[in-house]
Amino acid sequence: MRRSTALRLVPVLLAASVSIAGCASWGGKTETVEEQMKNKDYKFGSLLGTEGGINLFGKNKRGGDQDSAGGIGVNSFLWRASLDTLSFMPIASADPFGGVILTDWYTPPDSPNERFKVNLYIMDRQLRADGVRVSVFKQQRTGNDWRDISVGPETAGQLEDAVLTRARQLRVSQNAATR
Repeated sequence: MRRSTALRLVPVLLAASVSIAGCASWGGKTETVEEQMKNKDYKFGSLLGTEGGINLFGKNKRGGDQDSAGGIGVNSFLWRASLDTLSFMPIASADPFGGVILTDWYTPPDSPNERFKVNLYIMDRQLRADGVRVSVFKQQRTGNDWRDISVGPETAGQLEDAVLTRARQLRVSQNAATR
C-alpha cells in the first residue's frame, strides 16, 4: 500500500517542480529595492507618490526638501497675500496645505442688513494669474431671516486681482531684500 501511495505522489511532485521551474525561467527580471529606487518605480516615503502626494518623512524621492517655503503646500506669496487681503473678515478656516481659506460672515459697518462670506482657493504652487479662485456669497436681512443675494462675478474678480497684486508686491520686496 505504501508503494502505490508513493507512485501516486510522483506525478504530483513532478508537476509541482515543473511549475516552479517554469516560473523561474519565465524571463521576468527581479529587482532589488535599490534598483527600484534608481528606476523611480518605488515612491519613497509617500502615501500617494511624491508628485502631489502626502510625504511622510519630509523629503521627496530625489532627496530634496518637500517645500522650501516653510512646509506649506501652496505658493507662499499667494498664501500670505490672501491672508492680507482677507484680513478685514473673520477667518473661519485656513488650510495652508490645501490652499483653502474660508471666512465667516462679515457685516460691513455701513450696511448692517448685508453680510458677505468668501471662499478662497489657491490652485497652484506657482505665482500665476490663474493661481487663485474666489467665491463670494452675499445675504440680505429681510425681517429676522437672511436671504441669499446673487453677487456679480466682478466682485470675485476684484478680490482675485487684489490677492495677485499683493502677492507680486511681496515677491518684489523679498527679491529686493535678498540683493
